[in-house]
Amino acid sequence: MTTVPPPAAELTADEARRIALRAQGFLGAADRRAGVRGILRRLGQVQLDTISVLARSHELVPYARLGAVGRATVERAYWTEAHAFEYWSHAACILPVEEWPHFAFRRRAYRARPQWHHDLAPGTYEKVVAQLRDEGPRTATELGGAKNKGEWWDWSDTKIAVERALMYGDVVVVERRGWKRVYDLAERAIPDALLHDDLDDTECVRRLVRQAGEALGVGTRADIADYHRIKGEQFDAVIEASGLVPVTVAGWGKPAWADPAALASEPRGRHRTTLLSPFDSLIWERARTERIFGFTHRLEAYVPKPKRVYGYFAMPVLAGGRLVGRVDPAREGRTLVARQVSLEGPKAVPAVATALREAAEWVGCDAVKVERVDTPELAPALIAALD
Repeated sequence: MTTVPPPAAELTADEARRIALRAQGFLGAADRRAGVRGILRRLGQVQLDTISVLARSHELVPYARLGAVGRATVERAYWTEAHAFEYWSHAACILPVEEWPHFAFRRRAYRARPQWHHDLAPGTYEKVVAQLRDEGPRTATELGGAKNKGEWWDWSDTKIAVERALMYGDVVVVERRGWKRVYDLAERAIPDALLHDDLDDTECVRRLVRQAGEALGVGTRADIADYHRIKGEQFDAVIEASGLVPVTVAGWGKPAWADPAALASEPRGRHRTTLLSPFDSLIWERARTERIFGFTHRLEAYVPKPKRVYGYFAMPVLAGGRLVGRVDPAREGRTLVARQVSLEGPKAVPAVATALREAAEWVGCDAVKVERVDTPELAPALIAALD
């Protein structure tokens, strides 16, 4: 790991928490005029995931910061006017189109890798690219079929070819339609001024490290590198030139770096009260969440049901700049069902009730039902607050 110079600031744990909340858009009045696109630019990416309970995660992220923005509005903001594209960052993510040049290092790395342990039939790759050029945006099914009932996740040669073209940068995902990726040629989907791989690997990584630091406000080496899945040694090579400044944070026990703009003024303003997707960048990294909020959270959707502690899709509740509980939600008709609620104490009751009511209204439910509260003695108070 690189040698860390003397810190530019010494932060308390509370100061670091508030800096992180402001950087992520949860402290201070949201810029509603910038809307969903403003949130995407601020975060630098929004993670996608197949799970849909209240809504899909990429819809929950702007909702958590802006409130009840319409779900159709969210989709239009992402996918119209060549504003964004999907690519591999922290995971499969929606990215602002301005970030296209910064992922040239990853496209080059994919091109340099072996052929993914799967040999395509001669001409398959070229055929898929030609078909997109002739026919316009298409799903894998429309290109000839996504499945072959064989190996490689049952992917057909067509699906493998178009996914390879996506990794290489010849093809771009420009939309999700019924959760299927819609592919188009990069030369059509990316504005000419951005359609280049001119930046070398070091410059790409430097810019992504800076962007991650700005989006997090303050973070350790692991926090910042994980944001776009940058390797530790890549982080070490660029951190000095990134523009981020070294800081210490009380209780963290590790060196940290901060966005200098985040240190220039004290974070102030209104706190959001909301349910959070487990894939929200505020909390997606477990160790960071524990360090900042003293809150242990784990996505249990892929844990066998008997071993779950908090539920299938437990969503942390943010209120007053703290994580005050969890809700495992479901929907039954026009009722939002809280299958399991975990509360950090009696003071969490009003916040959790507010978060549940607002989420219910957002997804078109007119009632909330609580099935289980981990602290049964708080159940009557929560039900009364909901009523």
